[in-house]
Amino acid sequence: MDNKLEQFIYAAIGSALSTKDKIEQNDGELKAYQQQAEQAGKAWFDSMIERVSNEKQRAKDGIKTLLKEVIGELGLATKEDLQQLKKDMES
Repeated sequence: MDNKLEQFIYAAIGSALSTKDKIEQNDGELKAYQQQAEQAGKAWFDSMIERVSNEKQRAKDGIKTLLKEVIGELGLATKEDLQQLKKDMES
C-alpha cells in the first residue's frame, strides 16, 4: 500500500510540475502575442487618426473653395476688398 501511495504522490508532483511548465510556456507565448496585438492596434489607430486628419483638411479646403465661389457669384465684398477700400479712403 505504501508503494502505491508513493507512486501516486510522485505522479501528482510530476503532473503539477508539468502543468507549471506548460503554464509558464503559455504565459510567455501569450505575452508575445499581446505585445504583437498591441503594436498592430496602435499602428491601426495611428493610421486612422492620420486618415481622419487628412479627410478633415480635405473637407475644410472643399468648403473654403465652395464659399469663395459663392461669394464671387453673389458679388459680396471680401476681406481684401474692404482692406483695399479702407486704404483708398485713407489716402
